[in-house]
Amino acid sequence: MFLLKVITPQAKVRLIHTSILNLVTPSGEMGLLSHHMPIITMVKISKLSTIEEEQRHLYAVSGGVLFYKDNEATLLADAFESADEIDLDRAMAAKERAESRLASKDPDIDEKRARVALLKAMNRISLKE
Repeated sequence: MFLLKVITPQAKVRLIHTSILNLVTPSGEMGLLSHHMPIITMVKISKLSTIEEEQRHLYAVSGGVLFYKDNEATLLADAFESADEIDLDRAMAAKERAESRLASKDPDIDEKRARVALLKAMNRISLKE
């Protein structure tokens, strides 16, 4: 077991004791076990899974940075939610807004921001369904 500390901009801190941490980095999927070598990596907008008390738990992470050293992982994440915390209607509305922005011909639309919003919404929806 090791400790995963999750910190978000809203000052939310979550402490999770896990035996396995699976996440997605720019290099691909990664699994961390106790006593892993020290690492710093970016985390993509994706699902993150843990094994807590022999139960698998899934979370939606909206990107961030993970530091692992001395059996402690710290995840600085834009957002971090369990399936129970996700409001499906709100996520669907965010997806529709992002798709509408991307379909718009308005030159003032920030396309990169709209694509990121779409990825975040789709990630949240996939975890909830």
